[in-house]
Amino acid sequence: MNRLTRQTLEQVFPLLWVTGEISNLIRATSGHVYFTLKDNAAQARCVMFRTRAQIIPWRLENGQQVEARALVSLYEPRGDFQLNIETMRRAGLGRLFEEFSRLKQQLEMEGLFAAERKKSLPRLPNRIGIISSPQAAALQDVLSTLNRRAPHLAIVLYPTLVQGEMAAKGIAQAIISAGHRNECDLLLLVRGGGSIEDLWAFNEEIVAYAIARSTLPIISGVGHETDTTIADFVADLRAPTPTAAAELATQNWHGMPQKIIDLSQKLNSAMQYRISRDQQRLDHIALRLTHPANNLKRRQDQMHLLGSQINTALTSYLRIRHEHISRLAMRFNRLAPRVESRQGELALLEQRLAATKNRFFLQARSALDTLSKALEHLNPHDTLARGFAIVRNEQGEVVSHASGLQTGNQIAVELATGHVTAKVLTTSSSEERLKKH
Repeated sequence: MNRLTRQTLEQVFPLLWVTGEISNLIRATSGHVYFTLKDNAAQARCVMFRTRAQIIPWRLENGQQVEARALVSLYEPRGDFQLNIETMRRAGLGRLFEEFSRLKQQLEMEGLFAAERKKSLPRLPNRIGIISSPQAAALQDVLSTLNRRAPHLAIVLYPTLVQGEMAAKGIAQAIISAGHRNECDLLLLVRGGGSIEDLWAFNEEIVAYAIARSTLPIISGVGHETDTTIADFVADLRAPTPTAAAELATQNWHGMPQKIIDLSQKLNSAMQYRISRDQQRLDHIALRLTHPANNLKRRQDQMHLLGSQINTALTSYLRIRHEHISRLAMRFNRLAPRVESRQGELALLEQRLAATKNRFFLQARSALDTLSKALEHLNPHDTLARGFAIVRNEQGEVVSHASGLQTGNQIAVELATGHVTAKVLTTSSSEERLKKH
């Protein structure tokens, strides 16, 4: 009889929705849940098997008003009339789900969910705005996460209600105010988890349009990971939780220390290579660079050598001439009878030879003195001591013409004692100066 009654009930009554209040709730060790659904006029025993109970997104408690999708049946061993619950939602959620689906479809058709309209997030934000309730536990989680991951960031709170009839308007106004003030690089829209009624402010049309029209990028971190709101679809980025929103906002700052270390190592390596290369280049230049005093000494040594060579050549020349004269004198002595008449001529030749020798010595000495004086004039230190200066450009090259410089160029001036660094104010050629005078 009980079996026939169960079969009849299950065949006659289709799956239907029953509204009532939960009472006498019992959770069995098997995972099944037993309770009674009641209203003002009647009550019915209910069972929700473990596989069905596990998918309910909230914890069942006595006194909750629910809407249950049930199969009318009979428990044969006891002959008890009961409802086998397939699924359950909070009372009134059917209307909310319908409103949620309607608005989602409308906004999606308007393009508010399109990826191309979403704004990119700043890579390294310096100031982050938070839209939340000052009393919300989620706000403390977000602040703690931001302080741990990027303590240098400036935080601006835009306080608003996040639950209740006035919450949606307050959230929209906070988003608009943040855009007008334009003092943040990024906004976090955060609230902790709750029922669909608790989170309904984030499903309101006014909030969706405020997010879409925001000039600042927005990360939505509303509810738990399983909670989804219209704000999540419209926001530029959706985070599963408020804490995750803070982590996404600081993901680049959090990894910045290691990046700085890597860049520092690369910079040090590049600097060491550059320094080593420039030092090697300087060594090569130093080998080729000769001080003017060294050049002057080398020229003086060359002059002394030339003077010695001239003296040697002159002495050799005079010795040869003297030997020649001596031979001639011996021949004259042997031929004295024939050359007596030419003694006066010989004396004259000797006088001319002496004069030639003296003149040759004087000319050689004069030439040597002239060369020595010219060499002294080439000494740059003597020239500098007379008030002249050596001008070099930024590349260290000697500048001899004004056309080689431009206004604003930096020059190095070498004086007799010390160096001066100067900047070119004006330039003019010799012809231009003559014209002016």
